[in-house]
Amino acid sequence: MTSRDLADLRWARDLLETPRLAMRLVEWSGKPLEFLLRHLPGPLAWFIRYPVQKALTHALRVAVIGLPADDRPGAARRHRFAAVASGAAGGFFGLPALPWELPVSTVILLRAIADIARSEGEDIRNMEGRLACLSVFALGAGKDAGPSESAYFAVRAAISREVVKAAEYLSVRGLAEESAPALLQFLTRIGARYGLVVSEKLVLQFLPLIGALLGGGVNWIFARHFQETARGHFIIRRLERRYGEAVVRRAYLNLSSGNRKYG
Repeated sequence: MTSRDLADLRWARDLLETPRLAMRLVEWSGKPLEFLLRHLPGPLAWFIRYPVQKALTHALRVAVIGLPADDRPGAARRHRFAAVASGAAGGFFGLPALPWELPVSTVILLRAIADIARSEGEDIRNMEGRLACLSVFALGAGKDAGPSESAYFAVRAAISREVVKAAEYLSVRGLAEESAPALLQFLTRIGARYGLVVSEKLVLQFLPLIGALLGGGVNWIFARHFQETARGHFIIRRLERRYGEAVVRRAYLNLSSGNRKYG
């Protein structure tokens, strides 16, 4: 692996494995957040799960038929601004706005993720590349891992089967039957992990200290979190196309996390 590619790999590892500001906010909130998430009332928990599945179903449609295959100048900047704007609007109207705000902001984020994918050489004309964009919503939730393990590769392995099956189905049948088991399993697996992040974001907005300090900035922070996750993910995929999955994974696990400024 060249020195430049090794530097890119180290950058990707830091993006994917080092807690960024979004995750540090969760850690700072400590027990209050943990308690609130564990004791969400049944109707409220459903109120979160429903918009998450609705958002991902809409995002799947966009991924299949609505993502442009070419990179458009300035698109990434426009999508970042739009994500902040939709999040701020949803934050202003509070929890009742979630069913309409989350599908909008999720699709905007998906388009920003696709821009990042293209910039790393991903061919999103094929279905597997498009679903790799959607998979970022699962990768962004993180996972506990031991000192010799990779949270990123653990999550990626956990969702890989559903990604492959969904890609195979969509390549043949398209969206003719959105309730097909392959698609439902894919969306359920992604939704379970994306829902964790959505729940954390919502609870953080209602915690007095963090809500007062950051206000609508929580939405911006979490949008940036997924964009950085996408950058790391598609750097890895670019290197895998060049060197093979086994070589990249071995080099990734051998790297030290390095130093990186957060925020």
